[in-house]
Amino acid sequence: MRYEYMFPDQIRKSIDENTPVVMALGVIEYHAEHLCTGVDTLVVQGALEMLEKEMDVIILPPFWFGAGSYAVSGPERKGGMNIDSGVLNTFARQLFYNLLRIGFRNINLFYHHQSENFASGMPNDLAFRLAAKQEIFAFLDREKGDGWWGEDKASANYYAEHDAGTDPFSWIRIEPFMSAEAQAQWPIDHAGEQETSLMMAFAPEGVDMKRFDDKYWYARHAPKANMEYANKAKAFILADLKKRLSK
Repeated sequence: MRYEYMFPDQIRKSIDENTPVVMALGVIEYHAEHLCTGVDTLVVQGALEMLEKEMDVIILPPFWFGAGSYAVSGPERKGGMNIDSGVLNTFARQLFYNLLRIGFRNINLFYHHQSENFASGMPNDLAFRLAAKQEIFAFLDREKGDGWWGEDKASANYYAEHDAGTDPFSWIRIEPFMSAEAQAQWPIDHAGEQETSLMMAFAPEGVDMKRFDDKYWYARHAPKANMEYANKAKAFILADLKKRLSK
């Protein structure tokens, strides 16, 4: 279901059934001449729309305007955008505040940009990851008051719930679009064979190899992109996302 098309009774039913809420967390970034600027968002959004045909999920509108950085290229005449992570954190807190108040407790954001650095984090995902923890703490403080963890007997199960992924801090998850297993088989690049193939799989209208320019070192392997690679990666990623959301 697309959230913007849902009626209130459908929202209530989804809350009661703890249906996964999913969102593509992305950026606008220069990806050489042969790819469009929305790569990091489009591959995730495309996968989520395909996944919707296989399982019950609620797809929130994608978030496009993240911290893309200008490490690849300045924005002038190339289109990339870089929104300060402090601004993103403020927005993310408001987003999560609203989703929690609505009643959702199974919120999942997937991102692709710089996700090879998930363990240490990068400005885009860290802004949202921090906001998730901040808003869950704030929500619990409002609902239960000071000492909610130490004094509420229900919290005695916290560590078991944490191991099972059912504790309150699991209500909002920000995860890489490609898991470690997926990245091991299809290593992330920038506008090269991997990202160009992913676009062929999930958003083919954003690829035009006739525009390819070989002056960019990071894109030099883009001509290797092909549908066999693309379809294998797509099948694995979709199965992996489904497995993660089914837990």
